[in-house]
Amino acid sequence: MSAVTGEAARRRTFAVISHPDAGKSTMTEALALHASAITQAGAVHGKAGRRGVTSDWMEMERARGISITSAALRFEYRGHVFNLVDTPGHADFSEDTYRVLAAVDCAVMLLDAAKGMEPQTMKLFEVCRHRRIPVITFVNKWDRPGREPLELLDEIEERTGLRPTPVTWPIGAAGNFHGVVDRIDGRAVRYTRTPGGATKALETTLTPGEAEADLGADWTRAREESDLLAAIGAEHDQKAFEAHEATPVLFGAALSNFGVARLLDLLVDLAPAPAPRADVEGAARPLDAPFAGLVFKVQANMDPAHRDRIAFVRVCSGRFERGMVLTHAATGRPFATKYAQSVFGQERATIDEAFPGDVVGLVNATALRPGDTLYEGAAVEFPPIPSFAPEHFAVARSRSTAKAKQFRRGVDQLDGEGVIQVLRSDLRGDQAPVLAAVGPMQFEVVQHRLAAEFGAEIVLDRLEYTLARRTDAESAEVLRRQRGAEVLMRGRDQALLAVFTDQWRMRSIQREHEGLTLEPLIAGQG
Repeated sequence: MSAVTGEAARRRTFAVISHPDAGKSTMTEALALHASAITQAGAVHGKAGRRGVTSDWMEMERARGISITSAALRFEYRGHVFNLVDTPGHADFSEDTYRVLAAVDCAVMLLDAAKGMEPQTMKLFEVCRHRRIPVITFVNKWDRPGREPLELLDEIEERTGLRPTPVTWPIGAAGNFHGVVDRIDGRAVRYTRTPGGATKALETTLTPGEAEADLGADWTRAREESDLLAAIGAEHDQKAFEAHEATPVLFGAALSNFGVARLLDLLVDLAPAPAPRADVEGAARPLDAPFAGLVFKVQANMDPAHRDRIAFVRVCSGRFERGMVLTHAATGRPFATKYAQSVFGQERATIDEAFPGDVVGLVNATALRPGDTLYEGAAVEFPPIPSFAPEHFAVARSRSTAKAKQFRRGVDQLDGEGVIQVLRSDLRGDQAPVLAAVGPMQFEVVQHRLAAEFGAEIVLDRLEYTLARRTDAESAEVLRRQRGAEVLMRGRDQALLAVFTDQWRMRSIQREHEGLTLEPLIAGQG
């Protein structure tokens, strides 16, 4: 085993995906806390004066208690290097979340014990399905009233098609959480909450006799249900998990730090290490080939004092060394890596080297776009990151004609960063692009950044469209004549998108004009 493949085997690169308010930011904090990457967990929705979540940095995020941007937290646990790619948790910023999934080898799907599989969770899961990303499921908030655990397992299987295989099973109903039965090693683990949940929860291992004496009927029921799961074959199968056919399930409470250590252990023991990644030709690039990396996110002005621009790169092969000169596949031009950093929240640290699975932030990356490839030596290029289905549309116009140049420059930059999708048509003209978003709060971010960074205040006129489909030139001619529909060109990839007021109007047009090309976009509705 080469040094590079040995280092790659130690890596675990993953993201936590969830519906808004399922506890993603809290889980991020809890994982970092258990790995000793931080000493005290913050609270997103805490009272005034309490600490904010470490991963949230933008003023808008802190004001609203949500995650808009993404970064990567690197920490070590049990001799392994974890790269937790932090993702926007709010539904309105999920396209960025979708893109981040191009950088991970595994996902932790966080479910609210009372709500189960929520809409945004399903959209994120569809991206995992598209990319064949193995999924570990963590049923969160078991310290609050919720649903029956067997009912949740049925829903997971019905909605995702994955076979749930519980690794832990709760002792006590949701809202009366004592601990778990560890179904792999047979232990009973009792949890004791620490004040405020700001430090690691205390865990006590009980013998079956002790569990029966201390926990009574709750222990008996948990053991009987665990035996039932064994009888129906709901046991972990590593091959099925890695093939995206089964999902290990854990129960816990991130706010109280219950079950978080077991999740970390599961990531070490079961989550896949980085594997050779296919290039655009379909050939798997060996891990120990010369350096190659994929840009999965570009973020401007993470440090307003320096007005910088950082490209987040997933190392796919080889050894990264700060200062090396790489080639930008899209342009063939050299790219210097003198300023390489790890970035999480407002914390930055210089990175001198990195290996497959690691995430490197390259500063002043004005030429880079999400989906770009950087490489050393012989040319290689990875498949681009697809765009995802927008559901909200608005026409943007500069409030002042004197700021037209700044307006166009700002819109082009935000389009390049992937903050928003920019659609245009001859009918509307270049001065009135259509902004397309997965969620409406993206429009607020665009307005804020155009005004703050480019001095271009804008007016937004919302459109009534709610879904988009990819089409072709022949179908576009028909669609342009239809009421409740419009055809626009996406600047990022020149794709023709047909947008519709709703699913019923789209289906009505399809019935009237058979043979139209209307291809669904990833994570789209209907």
